[in-house]
Amino acid sequence: MSIYEVTTVFLWCTLFNTGLLIFSLVVCACAKEWVYGMHSKFFPLSREAFNTALYCFIGAMKIIVLMFNLVPYLALCIAVQ
Repeated sequence: MSIYEVTTVFLWCTLFNTGLLIFSLVVCACAKEWVYGMHSKFFPLSREAFNTALYCFIGAMKIIVLMFNLVPYLALCIAVQ
């Protein structure tokens, strides 16, 4: 696998994961009651605990996408130049 192919893989990973992150944000913002109702059937969480867990999940997902997709892609773009 060449460096150009690896760069392309990181580009597509960044795009797909950013799209998934945006989709998750939209669903959680627009259908918060539905998401809470669905998860409260499986896990006994208070509303405050659910909000905290949701905030931590979105924050962790954002950091993971940045660190494991975007940063390597940018590093490879700089290295190829």
